[in-house]
Amino acid sequence: MSLLLEPLAYQFMQRGLIASVIVGVLCAIMGTYVVLRGMAFLGDAMAHAILPGVAIAYILRGDLLVGAGVAAVVVALSIGFFSREGTVKEDTAIGILFAAALSLGVALISTMQTYAVDLSHILFGDVLGVNKTDLWLIAGLSLAILLTVALLFKPFLVISFDPVLAATLRLPAELLRNLMLVLLALTVVVSLQTVGVSLAAAMLVTPAATAYLLTRRLLPMMLVSALIGALSSIVGLYLSYYFNIVSGSAIVLTATLFFLLGFLWKRLKSI
Repeated sequence: MSLLLEPLAYQFMQRGLIASVIVGVLCAIMGTYVVLRGMAFLGDAMAHAILPGVAIAYILRGDLLVGAGVAAVVVALSIGFFSREGTVKEDTAIGILFAAALSLGVALISTMQTYAVDLSHILFGDVLGVNKTDLWLIAGLSLAILLTVALLFKPFLVISFDPVLAATLRLPAELLRNLMLVLLALTVVVSLQTVGVSLAAAMLVTPAATAYLLTRRLLPMMLVSALIGALSSIVGLYLSYYFNIVSGSAIVLTATLFFLLGFLWKRLKSI
C-alpha cells in the first residue's frame, strides 16, 4: 500500500496522474477512429506537424501550446482541403504536409541556440511539470473534444464506415471529416505535456489497437481503449517515479505491453 500512496504525497505527482489519465482516455477514444479508418500515419503526421507552430511561438515568446494548436488545426484543415472530393488521396496529402511541416519546424528550431533545453519537454513530454493552469487547460480541451465526439457519434460512425448511407442521409460529409481531423489535431496538442510530440502518435494508436483485438463494435472498443489508456497512464507514471525514467516513455511502453498481452490472448483464443 505504501508503494501506491508514497508518490501521491507530492502535489506534482497528483497533478501528473490526473493529467496522464485524462490524456490517456482522450487519446484512446480518438484513437479508435484512427485505427478503424487506417489512419495511423495521420497521428504521427499531426504530432510532428505542430513543430513549426511551437518554434514560431518560441521565437515570438508566446504560448507554446497556442502555437502548437494553431499549427495542428492549419495542417488538419489543409489535409481536408487537398483531399476533398478525392482530388488527392488522403494519405498522399498527409505525407506531403507532414514532410513540409516537419521540415519547416526543423529549419526554424535549428536557428535557435537554446532549443535543446527549452523545447525538450515538447519533444518528450514533462507530465511532472504540469501546473494547475495546465491541468485545467488539459481538462477543458479534453472535455470539449469528448463532448463533441459524443454529440456527433452517429454521424462520425456513418461517414467513417458507410459513405453511401452518409450521402443518402445528406450528411455534410466534408465538414464532418474536417471536424474529425481538427479534433485529432487538438488531441495531439493536449498530449504534448504528458507524452510529447515523439510519443503522441503511440498513445493514439496502441490502446485502440489493443481494444480492436478484443472487440469489433465501436462503442465497446472505445470503452476498452479508454480503460487501457487510463491504466497505461497510471502504471507508466508509477514506473517512471520508482525507476527514474521519462514518464512519457514509461506510459507508452506500458501501453505496448498491454497490446502484446492482448495479441497473445487473441492468438491463444484462435488456437
